Amino acid sequence: MLLDAAAIMTRVVITVGPDDTVSKVAETLTGHGISAVPVCEADGTLVGMISEGDLMRPFGQANALRRDWWLNLVAEGTELSKEFVDYIQLDRRRARDLMTRTLITAPDTASLGELADLLSRHHVKRVPILRDGKLVGIVSRADIVRAVAQGKAAGGPPH
Repeated sequence: MLLDAAAIMTRVVITVGPDDTVSKVAETLTGHGISAVPVCEADGTLVGMISEGDLMRPFGQANALRRDWWLNLVAEGTELSKEFVDYIQLDRRRARDLMTRTLITAPDTASLGELADLLSRHHVKRVPILRDGKLVGIVSRADIVRAVAQGKAAGGPPH
């Protein structure tokens, strides 16, 4: 039996909205024990993905160096730049500010092989599944491995 995305996808997908705060996104990830979440409009239209890595980006070394430069300017009495004000008000950022907008997606009719190829080729851990442009599920690497382990995939081990 050939399986498709609809057969193995998680149908109840945890999502956040584009206007959700960074702290709400972090709370959603930790509260559900997941490392990334789709960002959807109220009508279910997928507009991005946001991961733990995306949330960590503002705290990275490059921003730390820029912050130190800004602090030196402040110490010298230079007027605060808009970027610095935005930086120190980090918790005012929204999911839309940090999310990945270029997405790898698949239709709910995609085969296990197609899904595995997408995950491997694009080095992603999960693929949002769309039907008529709306999010209907998500398939992770673990979902594919589980289907293979249970012998559900074509060519899987005999029972």
